[in-house]
Amino acid sequence: MIRRDIDINDYYYNLPEDRIAQYPVNERDRSQLLIYKENKIVKDTFRNIDEYLPPDSLLVFNNTRVIRARILFQKETGAVIEILCLEPIFPFDYSLSFGSKEPVEWKCIVGNLKKWKGGALTTPFKYNGNQYYLYAERLQSDGEAWHIKFSWNNCEMSFGEIIETTGHIPLPPYINREDEAEDNERYQTVYSRIKGSVAAPTAGLHFTDYVFEKIKARGIKTVELTLHVGAGTFQPVKAKNIYDHEMHCEHFSIDAKTIILLLENQGKILPVGTTSVRTLESLYWLGVKLIQNQPDINANLSLGQWEAYDMVTNISIKESLGALLKYINERNLMCLQAVTSIMIVPGYEFRITNGMVTNFHQPRSTLLLLISAWTGNRWKEIYTFAFENRFRFLSYGDSSLLLK
Repeated sequence: MIRRDIDINDYYYNLPEDRIAQYPVNERDRSQLLIYKENKIVKDTFRNIDEYLPPDSLLVFNNTRVIRARILFQKETGAVIEILCLEPIFPFDYSLSFGSKEPVEWKCIVGNLKKWKGGALTTPFKYNGNQYYLYAERLQSDGEAWHIKFSWNNCEMSFGEIIETTGHIPLPPYINREDEAEDNERYQTVYSRIKGSVAAPTAGLHFTDYVFEKIKARGIKTVELTLHVGAGTFQPVKAKNIYDHEMHCEHFSIDAKTIILLLENQGKILPVGTTSVRTLESLYWLGVKLIQNQPDINANLSLGQWEAYDMVTNISIKESLGALLKYINERNLMCLQAVTSIMIVPGYEFRITNGMVTNFHQPRSTLLLLISAWTGNRWKEIYTFAFENRFRFLSYGDSSLLLK
């Protein structure tokens, strides 16, 4: 059971600006690694992570790729309007939207909105030596976001090519600088493939081919899923009681082969990053909803913010994931596609996760609540150790391996 009065201020720690990494270390796997195992804390270099992973582990990676989602439009007055693309509306599918050579609609956050009185915004771009234009039209509001229609006057280019040409890497707000050429590579994992995120799954930024070779040599298996990380991952918890905080939703997909591997490796599953943790835990509860034949579950695979806490169940992982496999097979699906808003807080009972690789997170954040849920009340001890040993914090910072 979880408490209904969790005060976000209990998850505060002082994070000076000089401890927030503004750039990555020169070599990905030379970052520091904190290991929390059997209630002991030690440190090493990330390239030695294989020495601390339990034998026969299955590492689960999020292969999402960050898109150049931040587009700047300058008005004739000189005012700059910033549009951050969050997720496609039409076409709804990411790959269809990126491949479209016709106008597309996206849900976006608009910066400096008060300067956009109306009409279309325009920004120039070059392609094969010629100048073209990207246009943005504001359609309707959607909470704090807007539906924006994008069009362009080059029928040879897809929207994916357009944002690669005109957009910027959307670095987190706590990185106090403009994106640079190096970020094009370093704010992506080496295994990123599926475009759609506006933030990197940063726990994966430390992995290199060298680390993968060492992991493979120890007989440790790896598998991939896709969850597109939304801007909501940086959204601060403004409500004092976390039950008054609205969690963002994120789209994920996973194929049948991966689900079978999860079934075969129960008790050995180590997600890389909180995005992978949220996906795996959501999978279990979606399977439960299918078994319980909850209304609309067949039409829309989605998990609400608190649904996992309201379901009383003794359904096993085998039964739950089995129900998802049946769902995939009966519909001849290439993969399972779903949406999750799950919020993991202290008191949550983890179902599929047996450990995790993760970076160090912001104070008063939903991600820190997840870490607290996994480690119990030890998160303060872990973060104090990191401070005393000069670990670097947040997206471009150092890493941790948290085991029971």
